Amino acid sequence: MPLNSRQRKFLQAQAHSLNPVVMLGNDGISEGVIKELDSSLEHHELLKVRVNAGDTRKEQAEQLATAVNAELVQLIGRVAVLFRQRKEDSRFVLPR
Repeated sequence: MPLNSRQRKFLQAQAHSLNPVVMLGNDGISEGVIKELDSSLEHHELLKVRVNAGDTRKEQAEQLATAVNAELVQLIGRVAVLFRQRKEDSRFVLPR
């Protein structure tokens, strides 16, 4: 489900006060990180992920989003915001 600009702005505002839940280590994207990210998204729907430094930050964030079937809302510095809406009982009502 691609997000439009209004939905991105809404989610960015919601994510502002959040702290990073998942952090990538020196090993980068591993199966354990993907499992933890998947379960965290299932519970929280919207979360921040701290990616490794370097030129591949955007690629890492996109790979994580693709691996867990989430949307990359924003990437600022080393912090990516990911969103995956639950099918039932969602906390977020996205604007149209």
